[in-house]
Amino acid sequence: MNRHLLIALSAAAVASAFMTWSSPQAGSSLGKTAPEFPTLDTRSWSGTPVSLASQRGLPVLINIWTFGCINCMRTLPWVRGIAEKYGERGLTVIGVHSPEFEAEKDPKAVTAAREKNGLTYPSYIDNGLKYWYKLDNHYWPAIYLIDTRGKILDIQVGEVHEGDAADARLTAEIESMLTPGGTHLRP
Repeated sequence: MNRHLLIALSAAAVASAFMTWSSPQAGSSLGKTAPEFPTLDTRSWSGTPVSLASQRGLPVLINIWTFGCINCMRTLPWVRGIAEKYGERGLTVIGVHSPEFEAEKDPKAVTAAREKNGLTYPSYIDNGLKYWYKLDNHYWPAIYLIDTRGKILDIQVGEVHEGDAADARLTAEIESMLTPGGTHLRP
């Protein structure tokens, strides 16, 4: 095979892997009941605390992020857009700020990052990574789509952008859950 073609194909494969990818660990929570947040204490939240139990009957999108992660920052416009587009129709969006570094643990900095990025939905501040571990999460960013029964319907690892394959899949699942008579679980 032509060496340049082989290099081009290899580069394309690597780029594709970084665009949207999953792993066996990322799917280990699929179909399970989403864990409740460890606390509703306002000191552990940026924005108004919300329990998953209070959202039963509504679809929920959980965004695992940290303000020091460039991939998370690139995904926030998509999450913000989804919250704006579907919030009035019944979708609840909740951020989970799971810091990677010590400097990311400051609640005031989390609130400043939310405000800077126009995020109107609340974020649980997961400084001890309790929620991260309850989800058996391994990556930033990660999107967890929770169905109306509180079950984890889909997990998206990596960046999501309007118009990409992950956007199409997640948006279709959200639309289905918000449509009367729509499916609420994957077949």
